Amino acid sequence: MISSAIEALYIFNQHNDSILEHVYRSRPAPARTVLLPYLAHAAPRPSVIYLPNTNPQTTLFSLVQPNVLFLVPASSDTEPLFVLEFLHRLVDVLEDFLGAPLLASKIEGNYDVVAQLLGEMCDAGSVCNTEPNALRDVVDVPRWVDKLLGGVGLPGSSPAILPSGGLRPPLTNPATSGPAIPWRRANVRYTSNELYVDIIETLSVTLAPSGRPLAAFANGSIAFTSKISGVPDLLLTLSVPGGKQAVDKVFELPVFHPCVRLARWRENPGELSFVPPDGKFMLAGYEVNLLPSTSLISRTIKNLNLPATIEVLTSLGPTGSDFEVRLLISSLFTASSSSSSSSSRPGPASRGSGKSTPFFGGGGSSAAPLLQDVVITIPMPEMVRNITDLRASRGEAQFTPTDNLVEWRISTKAASIAGNATLRCTVVGPLSEEDEENMGNGFRFDAANGEYDEKEDAYQSSTTEPPRPEITKEQQEQKDARKVQMNAPLMPSSASASFSVKGWLASGIKVESLNLDLRKSRGLGEGVKPVKGVKYLTISKKGVETRC
Repeated sequence: MISSAIEALYIFNQHNDSILEHVYRSRPAPARTVLLPYLAHAAPRPSVIYLPNTNPQTTLFSLVQPNVLFLVPASSDTEPLFVLEFLHRLVDVLEDFLGAPLLASKIEGNYDVVAQLLGEMCDAGSVCNTEPNALRDVVDVPRWVDKLLGGVGLPGSSPAILPSGGLRPPLTNPATSGPAIPWRRANVRYTSNELYVDIIETLSVTLAPSGRPLAAFANGSIAFTSKISGVPDLLLTLSVPGGKQAVDKVFELPVFHPCVRLARWRENPGELSFVPPDGKFMLAGYEVNLLPSTSLISRTIKNLNLPATIEVLTSLGPTGSDFEVRLLISSLFTASSSSSSSSSRPGPASRGSGKSTPFFGGGGSSAAPLLQDVVITIPMPEMVRNITDLRASRGEAQFTPTDNLVEWRISTKAASIAGNATLRCTVVGPLSEEDEENMGNGFRFDAANGEYDEKEDAYQSSTTEPPRPEITKEQQEQKDARKVQMNAPLMPSSASASFSVKGWLASGIKVESLNLDLRKSRGLGEGVKPVKGVKYLTISKKGVETRC
């Protein structure tokens, strides 16, 4: 039987020293016992490791942060996603209470707060409360005045320093006096009420050497920021190309925050009805297949409407030692399109029509989205000794021998100019016997003595050398053909593009409206009209890849 319980939690700092050990149930393997076999695995280490030589036999779950390591041992069959999700929730809660980034010194300096959080989030191994807003009502966080007085040996809860002049109010039972909604704090008050929606999509596109798209996906996240008093009830309406009947087809594998009413989404796809947590949170996530459900032959790059694509030409020049990378920038993302862009929304038949707008009810931004932070990455084979003569029509390019990478960076200003950009490079491979003979210059380096030895005939007149036979045209062509074959394995096999576009989404998803239901909301106050805004952002982190 698969268990759904947390047996223990071990936290280590960047030096692999234990800073916290919290045992919830049973008798799991000690922290030092599971740490050593975990470190024995080569990096990058998997998040789930089976340790058969421990007593008892343990399945170890891990989550690595830049400065902290979290380990959870399990001596029985446990659902892996359950434990890993608990670790991610724990990191989010600790960053919310202690501040980001999460450091080992913060955990050690606030052990009383961390101990309360671990007890509230998991009771005897059963995960019960992981919402930061609900935890703030039951976890007593000391104020900076308390810490200052505690450092000099004085009580921090003195009636004289409390704002009201009275004693600190005792902790109450959230089941009786706390909020009815676990993810929202009680008695939230703001002087200025604001609601913001941020939709971020990450591209993952693979193109064949012919330019035909093989796969194209956009992974989206809907981040919501709620700074509004009381308990608001909101309705967020999304639209997609093709109308409401295409919502289920566009939103593949959607995931929602617990505050979203799933019944409303099933009845009316595209409508998110929810009572938001206080502050910023992740409202939903989704995946969109950017390619139409047709045959591979009918798929073209025009179906994607990408801001930038790449073409790679290899084995150029008489000896096949050159290659050229062409950056094809769409005219919709250049500065010249800003003057011709209008405030009206594009038609629903095309993808990538989402535009940012600071307020709802408008038709979008009057300025066209621009391509920013363009970086072309070209991995090279290990046999490549150097890249010479990097000629870029825009931006700057450099070769890093340690990583065998060519990086071509184009500024936002250069990427906003209409037209294509090219980069041409010359590959230098390992030395051949013929190259070593031609490189003879009369000097020889003695590695043992660290000195150069001169040959006796180094300064002889060139007239004493026998004349070299002339090479015919056919012999030169055969020689060049052999060099082309030798240089073919030195050519790049792929190239990827990284960029960001503000005010545009590849999926074409748009926010139609964000309404506040005054009848269902509570404690808003009279005449509350929150400020609303939406932003769109598309990111490619080496996500647009072209195969050679």
